[in-house]
Amino acid sequence: TCHTSTLGQHNIFIMTPSYTSILLALLCANSSINAFVIQNKATAIYPGESQLSMMQSEDGEVSTRVMFTKTAASFASIASIVGGNPEFAFAAKSGPTPDELNRIKVGYERMSYLLENFDKETTVCRENGGECKRDADPVRKYMGLRSTTDPLFQIEKVFDKIKFMDIDPDNLEGIFEATEEWNTAVTLSNSMAFISQFGEYNPGGGKDEVLKYLEESKKQVVLAKTALEKIMKGLELL
Repeated sequence: TCHTSTLGQHNIFIMTPSYTSILLALLCANSSINAFVIQNKATAIYPGESQLSMMQSEDGEVSTRVMFTKTAASFASIASIVGGNPEFAFAAKSGPTPDELNRIKVGYERMSYLLENFDKETTVCRENGGECKRDADPVRKYMGLRSTTDPLFQIEKVFDKIKFMDIDPDNLEGIFEATEEWNTAVTLSNSMAFISQFGEYNPGGGKDEVLKYLEESKKQVVLAKTALEKIMKGLELL
């Protein structure tokens, strides 16, 4: 919590450590700046400072140097709160949750389905027997690049927690290599799918260009699935 007390004619900002939220800490930082702004050429007392003369212009604005000092002190207080909170420390060093590990499994199953039904999933037909076109957008969806609800959306954050799991150290190196392979394949697959989507409209493009880059995207999906399979075996999910 944060509040201001009075000592003589001076306003002193007091911060009591709280573990409610970082947002509250940021609000406290803003309050600390306001608490130290002394009007009518007064003086201020800081934690760790006796009396610091504050330079003010005629319109009452505090000097940039003093404002910077107070702001830095406020954020140092925030850092001490977050750093000293065991709940934050535990969250930072925890392995993936069961739900997060299940996202890997579900994502793998969806990628397998995509590859087994690639032509069907990447073909869109107009209603009532209209023209059919190939569309690479489903590739991006199955790879977790279209929606926050996709199982593989930002799955790299889950991979980053693996190092905190209690697993065989011999498996870690292979898992880390597989995560790098995954990142590369996903990036390239996304790029190829994006180019394919607009291949028909680019200069010199056409349906052949759409299919060309769609197939290139599919190759990267295969590599991404292989990398994900390695990760799952290292985690004994397969």
